[in-house]
Amino acid sequence: MAASSSRMEIEKLSLEQLRGLKEQADLEVNLFQDSLNNIRTATARLEIASSALHDLSLRPQGKKMLVPLTASLYVPGTLDDAEKVLVDVGTGYFIEKTMVEGKDYCERKIALLKSNYDQLLEVATKKKSIADEAGAVLQAKLKQLSPAH
Repeated sequence: MAASSSRMEIEKLSLEQLRGLKEQADLEVNLFQDSLNNIRTATARLEIASSALHDLSLRPQGKKMLVPLTASLYVPGTLDDAEKVLVDVGTGYFIEKTMVEGKDYCERKIALLKSNYDQLLEVATKKKSIADEAGAVLQAKLKQLSPAH
């Protein structure tokens, strides 16, 4: 019932209002899509970090390994203490945590991001529906205004 009343309200809009509504809704859908992509990227990075913590916890102290400085630059290093890790909490701040606390931090952040993703996806889907509806009504009105061939 709400969808049909929404459609009736959209049909009452002028051509310019419909164009504006569609453009605004399309813009918001694109912004939501960018945000969804950013959340997916952040979630993937946290899942990799969580996996790396697990792998690190299995290695003995004194283990020689390559330490990443950047995505493509690694230097040789030796594992000093796998029970303590530095966790990047954002904006250049790191907090020392135990391995268990580090894993827990990653899992909580992943759960939060997935929850945010689901909520944002729901809003984006509704906004896409509005954009599609406005576009359909706009096309129908333009078709009525054009002379029949």
